[in-house]
Amino acid sequence: MRISVDPEQCYGSGDCVHRAPSVFTKVDGLGAVIPGREYAVDVDRVREAVEGCPSAAITLSGED
Repeated sequence: MRISVDPEQCYGSGDCVHRAPSVFTKVDGLGAVIPGREYAVDVDRVREAVEGCPSAAITLSGED
């Protein structure tokens, strides 16, 4: 599954970074996927980040 963060929707809470630090980082104060980590490796933590994102800025595509 591919992970993406919509910078127009994100307001920079950093919750994704706390939930899945191996996948997310902050760039210019907003959540972002670490380059090379666009495809989920830590699926459970990524799903937690998606569900916990207060701005619903994280999307997953290609889920089974």
